Amino acid sequence: MQSSFMGSLMEMTEKHSDIFYLTADSGEGGLDLMYQRNFPDRCFNFGIAEETMIASAAGLALCGKTPYVYTAAPFLAYRSFEFIRNDVCLQNVPVKIFGSGSGISVSSLGPTHHTTEDIAVLRSLPNLTIFSPATPKQAYESVIEAYSIPGPVYVRLGMNKEREFFADGYMIPSGGLDVMRKGSDAVVLSTGSVLMEVMAAAEILQSEGINLTVLNSFSIKPFDSETFLEYASSVKHVITVEEHNVIGGLGSIAEECLIAAGLSRSLLKIGLNDRFSKGYGKLDTVRRENGLDAATIAECIRKELQ
Repeated sequence: MQSSFMGSLMEMTEKHSDIFYLTADSGEGGLDLMYQRNFPDRCFNFGIAEETMIASAAGLALCGKTPYVYTAAPFLAYRSFEFIRNDVCLQNVPVKIFGSGSGISVSSLGPTHHTTEDIAVLRSLPNLTIFSPATPKQAYESVIEAYSIPGPVYVRLGMNKEREFFADGYMIPSGGLDVMRKGSDAVVLSTGSVLMEVMAAAEILQSEGINLTVLNSFSIKPFDSETFLEYASSVKHVITVEEHNVIGGLGSIAEECLIAAGLSRSLLKIGLNDRFSKGYGKLDTVRRENGLDAATIAECIRKELQ
């Protein structure tokens, strides 16, 4: 997703003179250098100083600029939380915060570099919009969507060669919820790059005669409760899948929607069950160890529907 993000950002920077790029030792040396070469006066690398970077971005925004902040998501969502809260959200300024390495996509570096609580941490902040792209095209469009929003935005990006599910010309739906496939046996709600595992699980189950509706939530906050409830109301089972703690994440959002609508449904939350992720290595290995691979997701859904 990083290349799609940077390509879109450079195109937007050509169009809009108010855009600046701020990073903090992001590890994206080639992409950072590419931006710096093209826009040397609008690119700032703060080193390992995420809090200072967020504070500076807020200052730029108060001066009429639109800063795009980019670095590793855990160091934005957690280390910089107070600055995002007080300098950005409290002032309601248009800082666009892009965190790389959503979920467990930085699989080789373990839980200190995984971002599995950011939705829970950040969605409680007033004024903050949250996006969670699932594919490179959604990452590309997220840069454009973020610019169109007058206030602060947080975008969580994966970084492990995500599979593309959307055709050329794709646009983010108005509510931010994509209907990936339709089925009558259950609704599966997913967000982020784990969508590729969910779609593979749906294929496995379809071969067994189990047909799922799969919804992909690009927008976490605001959440498209209307579309979600439209599909949830037609089935008995709702399943959420996320590379995130099930407490405070997508499963909690779905639960809140069902309760608020007075809709009683069986709800299965697939994610990290109040724990940190396990294991180190390639993404498919770490997903398997944490029960977030296609085969395990399919097995969980199969048991839920029995």
